[in-house]
Amino acid sequence: MQPRLGNLQRLFAPRSVAVVGASAASEKVGHQALVSLRNFSGAVYPVHPKGGEILGRTAYPSLTAVGKPIDMVLFAIPAATITAAVEEAIRCGCGGGVIVSGGFAETGDKGIAAQERIRALCTESGFRVLGPNTSGFFNNSVGLVASFAPGIDQIRPGHIGVIAQSGGINVITGFLINRFGYGVSCGIGLGNAVDIDAADALEYLADDEGTRAIALHLEGVRHGRKLYETMRRVTPRKPVVVLAVGREDIGDFAQSHTGNLIGSYALKATALRQAGAVLVESTEELAAAAAVLSLSRLAPKRAPGIGIVVGQAGAGLVILDRLKSAGVSVPTLNETTVVRIAKLLPPMTYIKNPVDTGRPGSTFGEVIAAVASDSEVDAIVAFAINEPAAVRVEDVLPRAKQSIGKPMVFGTVGPESAIRPTLAALQRHQLHVADSPERLAHAGIVLAQDAAAQWRLRQSVSSVSIPNANAIAENLDEYKAKQVLRSIGIAVPNSVVCESRDQALAALRSLKRPVVAKILSSEIAHKSDVGGVHTNLADEDALKRALDAIDMIPLNGARRYLIEEMAPPGLEVIIGAIRDPSFGPTVMVGVGGTIAEAIRDTAIRLAPLSLSQALEMLSELRAAALLDGWRGSAKVDRDALAESIVRVATLLEQNPQVTEIEINPLRVYARGVLALDALIV
Repeated sequence: MQPRLGNLQRLFAPRSVAVVGASAASEKVGHQALVSLRNFSGAVYPVHPKGGEILGRTAYPSLTAVGKPIDMVLFAIPAATITAAVEEAIRCGCGGGVIVSGGFAETGDKGIAAQERIRALCTESGFRVLGPNTSGFFNNSVGLVASFAPGIDQIRPGHIGVIAQSGGINVITGFLINRFGYGVSCGIGLGNAVDIDAADALEYLADDEGTRAIALHLEGVRHGRKLYETMRRVTPRKPVVVLAVGREDIGDFAQSHTGNLIGSYALKATALRQAGAVLVESTEELAAAAAVLSLSRLAPKRAPGIGIVVGQAGAGLVILDRLKSAGVSVPTLNETTVVRIAKLLPPMTYIKNPVDTGRPGSTFGEVIAAVASDSEVDAIVAFAINEPAAVRVEDVLPRAKQSIGKPMVFGTVGPESAIRPTLAALQRHQLHVADSPERLAHAGIVLAQDAAAQWRLRQSVSSVSIPNANAIAENLDEYKAKQVLRSIGIAVPNSVVCESRDQALAALRSLKRPVVAKILSSEIAHKSDVGGVHTNLADEDALKRALDAIDMIPLNGARRYLIEEMAPPGLEVIIGAIRDPSFGPTVMVGVGGTIAEAIRDTAIRLAPLSLSQALEMLSELRAAALLDGWRGSAKVDRDALAESIVRVATLLEQNPQVTEIEINPLRVYARGVLALDALIV
C-alpha cells in the first residue's frame, strides 16, 4: 500500500492517538479533545511539555518521549507552533494529524506561508493532515471522536458518510441525519484542506465497508479535475449526494467572454452531476437524500419510472407536480395493471398513476404491489395520513416492500405521539419514511436522479481526428482559427485574406455575393464590439465604405481584411471551451450572436464527453424549443450541432497549449452547421 494511502487509513481509523497540547484546564481545546476520546478503544497519549498526569492518563513531554509510532496526532496548539510539531510527528513515524487550530491561509500572507510549509512536509513525507482550521472528524466504527464540537458523541452509528468543507456543516449534517432516524459511519470536516481534500475523503469512504452512501458539502474546489475523476470512480460503487454552495460567486472564475458565460458555480455543479453525483439545495435535503440512498438504489436507467400511491388525492397532486417539475418520469400504468388495481379499490378513484385509494384501507399494500408490478415502474412512492383505524401501515408496508422487489419510500403525517412508534417500526424494516408530501417527492426525485446519473456515466466517450498539437503554437486570427475548425470537420464560409484594399476589391469579384468584410487581427477578440464586422455587401461602393470604417479601428500590428461569402440565415448558437485552472478542459453551448452574454442561456460539460452528453446539453437550454422549429422556422440539425460540441471539446483536450476556443456565432441549419466567427487562444 502506498504510504500516503496507508497513512490516510491510519489517520481515519487509528489504533493509537496522541493529543499534542493536552490540558487539564477545561476551557482549553486540548482538554476538550482529550475528553472527546473517552470512548475510544485504542491507546491515547496526552502530550504536554510538563508531562505528569492529565484526566487520569500519563502525559508525555513530547511525541518523541512516547517512544513508538502513533497512528493519529491531534494538534491542539497555537498555529505558530504547529510546523515544528508536525516535523516531530514525521520523525516519529506517525501516520497523520488533525490540526484544529486556525491562523493559517484564512488570515493572510503569513498564514498562507505556514500552510504551504505544512503542505510541502506532507508531500515529501507521506504524512497526512486534516485541516488546519477544522472541527476534526468522528469515526463511529471505532468509537473515535477527534473533535472539539459538542454533542458529536450523541450521533448514532450508521451507514452514511459525511464530508464537509465546513466543520460546522459536518456537525449540522450529522445531527440532521440523526434526527431523521439514521446514523453516521464517519463525519469529516475538511477545514482549509492543506493535504486531505474532498477527493481523498471520498476515496476513503468508498473503501469503508460501513458506509453505504456519502453526503458531501462543498464551497470552493481547489483541484476540480481530481475531484471529478475521483467522483466518477466512487459513484458507481456508492451514491454521493452533494450540497454545493457559492451560486452567485462567478466574478473571479475567468476574465474571458466564454469564461463569464460558464461561471464557477455552474461549472462546479455540472462537473459533479457529470461524475454521477446527486445535487441538493439545503442541509436538510443533503441529510434526507443520503438517508434514502443508504437504503435503496435503482439500477442505472436513462429515465426511471416512479409509481405513486396515495391515500389522499391532494397529497398525490403535490407529489406528482414535484416529480414532473424535476423531470422525473411518472408513466401511465398499462391496462393489465389498471384492471388489477380496479379490483382492489372502490369505483370513482383515479388509478392510472398516481393511484388514489380514496383512503388507505386493507388493500393498500396490495395496491402498492400491483403498481410495482408494472413494467414501466422502477420505484414506488406512497403517502397516507396516519389512520390506524383504517390500516396499520407498519403491518402492511413491510410485507409489500418485501413482495415487490423494488425500492419504496413512504410518507405520512399525524400526531407525533401516535406516529412515533409507526415510524420506528417502518425504519426497523429498512423503509425510508418522509414526514410530508414534499419530502416524499424529493426522495423519489433523488432515486431517479441517481439512476439517471449512473446511466449517463456509462455512456461511451466520442473521439474525433484533430490536427497535431504542434500546429497550434500561437494565438490565431479568425482565418487561421477557422482553418483549424475546417480540419476537424466543422464547416466555415469561403473567404479570402487581404493585405490591401485592392486585394479586398478583387476578393469581392471572386466570391459569391453578398460578402462580409471583417478586420483580421489576433489583437481583437470580439470584432463586432469595435465596428469590425460589416455584412450584406453587394457591390464595390458598399465594400469601400466598410473598409473605410475598418481603417478607423486603432491597431498596433498590420491591418488586414477578411472578405468572406455571407452565410444564409439560420439559428445562431455559441460553442465555447476553456481550460479551467481547477476543472481543466470544459465546453459550453448556448444562445449565440451578440446577445450571448446578456442572455446567458448555456449548458456546460467537462471534456471529454460523449455524443449523447452533447445532445443532452442542447435539451438543457431554455431556448431548446428553437432547435425544433419555432413559429414556422425550420427544425435544425441537432446531431451536427452535438458533433461540433464534441469536436471542439476534443480539440481543447488534446492541445494542452490552447486555453480557449470560441465559435460565435455557429449557424445551424436543417442540415449541417457553419462557423461564422472563431477564436483560438
